Amino acid sequence: MKETKQEILNRLFIENNLSPEDVFSHQHYKIITRAGIEKIQANQNIIIQYSVIKCEPNFAVVKANAQLNENNEYTIIETFGSALKGTSYQDGNTNTWYVMEMAEKRAMSRAVLKLAGLYSFDNNNRKRDRFRTQIPV
Repeated sequence: MKETKQEILNRLFIENNLSPEDVFSHQHYKIITRAGIEKIQANQNIIIQYSVIKCEPNFAVVKANAQLNENNEYTIIETFGSALKGTSYQDGNTNTWYVMEMAEKRAMSRAVLKLAGLYSFDNNNRKRDRFRTQIPV
């Protein structure tokens, strides 16, 4: 049976030994904090390499290439994080001046959560067969 988003979040919480401090409850959704993301990354042995795509005073884009090894089956993904400092949230997506760090954090979070199964809403949320490569031991 297909897991709901809440069930997936609950499973990730338990599987990765997250604590209540690792989740922030927003008015409309839940956010896993950076510390929580780093726990998931460490627990699942996710390796990430970053590339700077663009770095300007008000705008940054970071590419994350991430790898997960489950029993010598490697899942490799590529994703991006960006940050735009505008005069308000109407013309930007962050109000901080450290746009590069924000872009890196967003790229890391997306990569970790994708590999942990949060973004895959098919069957049991662990099916990544089309992305898997068998690595000989």
